[in-house]
Amino acid sequence: MSDADVEGGLKSVATALDLLDCFTVDEELGVSEVARRLGVAKSTAHRLLTTLASRGLIAQSTETGRYRLGLHLFELGQLALNRLELRRRSVTLLEELREVSGWTVHLSIAQGSDTLFLERLPTLRGMQVMTEFRRRWPLHATSSGKALCAYDPEAAQRRIDAGFPVYTTRTISNAPQFRAELAAVRRVGYATSREELMYKLASVAAPVLDQHGIAIAAISITGSVGELSEHKDRQVRLVMTAAKHLSKLMATKH
Repeated sequence: MSDADVEGGLKSVATALDLLDCFTVDEELGVSEVARRLGVAKSTAHRLLTTLASRGLIAQSTETGRYRLGLHLFELGQLALNRLELRRRSVTLLEELREVSGWTVHLSIAQGSDTLFLERLPTLRGMQVMTEFRRRWPLHATSSGKALCAYDPEAAQRRIDAGFPVYTTRTISNAPQFRAELAAVRRVGYATSREELMYKLASVAAPVLDQHGIAIAAISITGSVGELSEHKDRQVRLVMTAAKHLSKLMATKH
């Protein structure tokens, strides 16, 4: 096989992955839309979609003829999540935290410039104020993201480089404000968010640290702004205790 064949194959794989990323925002896309976003010919886009559909990674609607993500991606994603050591070691701890706090509990990591939520254990009161749940949110807009960035300079820089989309009037919107917030998080050891992502929503997060003091994850609990004001000290204590416990569990050898 020639070097050109290898490079062509790798480019095709990269293009296929870019195609999957097209569906992170849109539920369905047609061939022309995919071709335009990828900058390829319609015939190339159609060939990629057909190939991915044959493996269950993409599915074609029988009603519209448009394409969406396939369920095989869900299967692979669940396998990846279930086999993640961080999640396995945290499950019991997170369930206990939900029980004693009464708030919705999240486990998250930094991925690129975003907070990626690996686990969510909901409560009714948390669901009432969190009107939209996504697996990803920008790091600056969540308490988890701020806890991660305060103890991971590389993650913080990635968010600064990516900018600061605004969701409410309280969202951090510039680098100086972000850096000041991270310094405040380091002083107290935890992060809070009050209506910075959604109105009426509040959260508290603490970092899960490795042996070098770098954040490998964050644990957060979510409730209403009023509840945070009324029970802040207790909720902060619960989250920090859980995060420290998980830090110790992750440091334990198999």
